[in-house]
Amino acid sequence: MIILIGGEKGGTGKTTIAVNLAAMRAKQGRDVLLVDTDPQGSSSYWAQVRNEASLLPRVASIQKFGKGVQQELQDLARRYQDIIIDAGGRDSVELRASLVVADLALIPIQASQFDLWTLDRMDNLVESAKGFNEKLRTLVMLSRAPTNPAVSDPKDAADLISDFANIALAKSVICDRVSYRRSASAGMGVIEHQPVDQKATAEMEALYQEMYS
Repeated sequence: MIILIGGEKGGTGKTTIAVNLAAMRAKQGRDVLLVDTDPQGSSSYWAQVRNEASLLPRVASIQKFGKGVQQELQDLARRYQDIIIDAGGRDSVELRASLVVADLALIPIQASQFDLWTLDRMDNLVESAKGFNEKLRTLVMLSRAPTNPAVSDPKDAADLISDFANIALAKSVICDRVSYRRSASAGMGVIEHQPVDQKATAEMEALYQEMYS
C-alpha cells in the first residue's frame, strides 16, 4: 500500500505523521519504505537518527526528487509491502507524481483559514490525479489541533471540508503535543517513547487503524 502525506501548506505536522505511521507499520512486521520527497529532508533525518541509535525495527528511508519520481515509486512498490511518502508542504512535481501512484493521500491541515484556503487547490490537484489513478482515496485530517476542547475551530473546518468533491474528512485528529516533538527528535514514534503519552498514543493508533483497516 502506498500512502502519501502531503499538501500545499507547511507546518501542519506531515513529517510527524509520516514517521509515526512508518514506525508503527514496521512494528507490525511489515517491510516499510519511508520516501522523503521534501528538500528539507526531515523524514530522512529522523530515519538516520533511528538507525544510528540502533532502534528496532529498522525503517528504511530514501530521498527522491524530480520528474522521475512516479516511475521510481511504481518500481519501489514492487519491492516493499508498504510505502509512506512525505511530500512536504507545497505544490511540487513530487506531490503531483505521488498522487498518481498513491492508494491513499492524507492531507493534514490546521484549523486555520490560511490552511483551509489551500483545500480548493488540493481538491483540483486530486481531481486531475484521479484521471490517471482511479483508485486514489483522499482524506483531509485536522493536525496540530488545540487540546482545549472549548475551541471550536476543528468543527468549523469540518463544516467547510464537506463542500469539496474529491476529498473527505478523516475521523482522526492529531493534537499539538510536545511528546510528538520529543519522540521524533529521538528517532522514535510516539508509541515507543518513554514516558508514554497515553493521549498521543491513542491519537496515533486511531489514525493508524483508519489508514490501514
